[in-house]
Amino acid sequence: MIDAVTGRVRAVQHAVGRISVAPLLVRCAIFVVVLAGFALAFPAEVLSGRPILFLAVAALLPAFGPRRVWATFTALVMVGGWLLATDGYGRPVALWRLLALAALLYLGHTLCALAALLPYDAVVDPELVTRWLLRTAAVLLGTAVLGVLLLQAPVVGGETGHQWVTVLGLLLAVGTAALLGWLLRRR
Repeated sequence: MIDAVTGRVRAVQHAVGRISVAPLLVRCAIFVVVLAGFALAFPAEVLSGRPILFLAVAALLPAFGPRRVWATFTALVMVGGWLLATDGYGRPVALWRLLALAALLYLGHTLCALAALLPYDAVVDPELVTRWLLRTAAVLLGTAVLGVLLLQAPVVGGETGHQWVTVLGLLLAVGTAALLGWLLRRR
């Protein structure tokens, strides 16, 4: 029994000694992005005391297990915090906060995807992470610009196109999923 525990401790020490910088920084970035998303989504009244401790632990989960369900779990917690803040506490919906939360959700998701591909002991060229983040920034910038333009676009009747943007976004999401499914089946 003691030999098994000692062997396990040595295996963990060996694994910790092999951790390289780039995968560790990506996982730290996941924690920071998810925690910032929680701070942005939840109302200030909820973020005092024990709830912030629980949210910090929840932000650690996708950093340690990016291939597991934790990235989806934290995204749902962020959305739940947003709904709690707007519906439960009456916080007005501000465009900057909505865009920032959407950006943090996407950034956390894409960092989890990158971390899932990188073993802890991977030697990574910094250009790989830079290109990944530049591609992410391009997607975020394009989405923000398109979202703001579509939200401000007038529709028949003179109102802004909130419903139109929602339906268009849903159609784009379904179309993208269908295209990806078709490409996977084709391969």
